[in-house]
Amino acid sequence: MALLKLDNVLDYWRKDHFVSVPLPAQVMSRDRYRTISWNLHLSDPDEDFQNDSKKGTPHHDRLFRLRPLMDTIKTACKAFYHPHKYLAVDERMVASKAKTGMTQYMKAKPTKWGFKLFVIADSRNGYTIEFSVYTGKSDILSGHGLSYDVVMSLVQAGYLGTGYHIYMDNFYTSPKLFKALHALKFAACGTYRENRKDCPRPQTNALTKKSKRGSIRRIREGPLVFVKWMDNRDVAVCSTIHEAYSGNTVQRRQKQRDGSWIRVETPCPTPVAEYNAHMGGVDLSDQLIQYYSSKHKTMRWYRSLFYHFLDIATTNSYIMYKEVCLSQQKKPMTHRAFMEELSAELCGKPVHTPPVRAPAAHLPVPIADVQAASDRATTGRRKCEHCYFQGKRKDTPWKCKQCDVALCVSLERNCFEAWHEDLI
Repeated sequence: MALLKLDNVLDYWRKDHFVSVPLPAQVMSRDRYRTISWNLHLSDPDEDFQNDSKKGTPHHDRLFRLRPLMDTIKTACKAFYHPHKYLAVDERMVASKAKTGMTQYMKAKPTKWGFKLFVIADSRNGYTIEFSVYTGKSDILSGHGLSYDVVMSLVQAGYLGTGYHIYMDNFYTSPKLFKALHALKFAACGTYRENRKDCPRPQTNALTKKSKRGSIRRIREGPLVFVKWMDNRDVAVCSTIHEAYSGNTVQRRQKQRDGSWIRVETPCPTPVAEYNAHMGGVDLSDQLIQYYSSKHKTMRWYRSLFYHFLDIATTNSYIMYKEVCLSQQKKPMTHRAFMEELSAELCGKPVHTPPVRAPAAHLPVPIADVQAASDRATTGRRKCEHCYFQGKRKDTPWKCKQCDVALCVSLERNCFEAWHEDLI
């Protein structure tokens, strides 16, 4: 279903449709699929009842129905892969309008309504390393804010080790978080909000609308460097990795007095250049997941996340496959070819079926192998099989080339056609 999208799930079992799909019916019947889908449950129903009785208390787990699968997927994501140096933290939306109290609206995202996931991904290839589903305000807080708690929960030093460079946007960046990561021997870089606590005030590190494009302001506070840069508008970045400026430039169009446009080299702070290069890990992961997503409409809210967890598993599998191929200097399959192989293996079906030879044509030919046309009507005549079954005795010089059965072909009777219609 991830490889071929149809509007209705039941269309995969339709036989009278012009785009009929044979594979689903070969794997299981439509009714069996519907039964499994309707009764899909990921946790113990008795424990569900106990968890539901805790609603309104800090001990109630809103993701209890998904917890067994979610924990398994998260463990598998870390068990078989060790990420590259550059990581990115960002949000991901799983489309849903379920009225659960957990769905969010994010105006800036392509998917505006749905479940919000906090994700840390490998910036090089989009591999999803760790994620958490936002369920609303938590009663277990560090006192440093949601963004701080999210990043510290995603960054697991026991698994990752040390020395990673983590990139994030202005929702997460704060001096307190960056200092905490620095203490764990993680470097960090991200855009920041000037009104956030402990960040330099705008008057301290000021750029105005009249500032020339490429203008740079910097402030260093211990391991932190705060940089402001004027592009089309001012950009504020904080980093524990880079120097403020090391000679980087970017090309920008500049209008001349005569109305023409030219490209000019504009100074660019190192943190800004590196942020642009490595911040897209989660966006790349989202893009790969959407190519062959198994998600479809469902009546149960937790099934939307169930299908997304499957998509994470299959996408991460393809990324790992590509990494292995690159390490062995082999050319990897395309994403689609990989998904076809995976689907075929799970279904126990071959990817490529041998071509079926078209049946030979049923044609009337003379029984006698003679050259003279006048001899064909009298030589080698046999009794007509169709007439014989009707209790008649008729001889004919004709037979079916494919069936090797003698049959009448004349103006009075066409046993040849009647015989083959009975076979069909």
